Amino acid sequence: MSPYSWCKRLKELILIKIGGALITDKNQETPTANLTNLRRIVEEIKEGFDPNVNNLVLIHGAGSYGHPIVKSTGIDKGIKNDKQVLAFAKTQKLQNELNAIVCEELESIGLPAIPFQPSASAVMKSGKLISLNVSLIKNLLNLSLIPVLYGVPAYDVVQGCSILSGDQIITYLAKNLEPKRIILATNVPGVLNKKNEVIKRIDKSNFETIRPLLENVTIPDVTRGMLGKVEELLQIKNIASEIIGGEPGTIKKALKGEKGLGTIIIG
Repeated sequence: MSPYSWCKRLKELILIKIGGALITDKNQETPTANLTNLRRIVEEIKEGFDPNVNNLVLIHGAGSYGHPIVKSTGIDKGIKNDKQVLAFAKTQKLQNELNAIVCEELESIGLPAIPFQPSASAVMKSGKLISLNVSLIKNLLNLSLIPVLYGVPAYDVVQGCSILSGDQIITYLAKNLEPKRIILATNVPGVLNKKNEVIKRIDKSNFETIRPLLENVTIPDVTRGMLGKVEELLQIKNIASEIIGGEPGTIKKALKGEKGLGTIIIG
């Protein structure tokens, strides 16, 4: 029987986030997809996870499809004028375009990726995610579909708009879906120390000594960079997460179950 059957089947869930810097040219002021890298990554996803055993939820970053417009308009800090209302809408449109590109590449190699716009149901409060339609994601997984979510500007009950990062989505889904594994692929091989060596493990016992390293790094985006990732992952209980690099072969190895490829985060 095909692993993509309509019938409900109990499988172990993997959450994987692909950073925007891996699939776009983040230094460009205009939205630019890195199709060469994206196509390699989707091939690794296909080769790395077994749909007979695992369900998969994929979250991707915005890269050049989101960060430049958010930085220039300030919508991450709330809506204060009509121009920002328009920027809110334009930013969502751009990120929908990137999501469509990602899903098209996944579908082209036979993976049943389904676009899932988080801001269609997300509610934020002062920049924190307070609700998201997880029941629908569960139903899609029961059909062996691969929901593909992404960081977006979302409605905020306090300030009108704030940025729902892919890292926040990971944390929220982890608390509600109980995945077996959580993998974040980035453009660096893990959390790095002063010597640019990978820190193999971060937990609450050593985070405060590591925090200054992350605070002193120039933040490349509006979601607080690596510090924001680690702070989010430390909120997840009973499930270890791993931040890995996106160099060839690493994502495939992680999906196949290999651990210790980057930095393990334990909340």
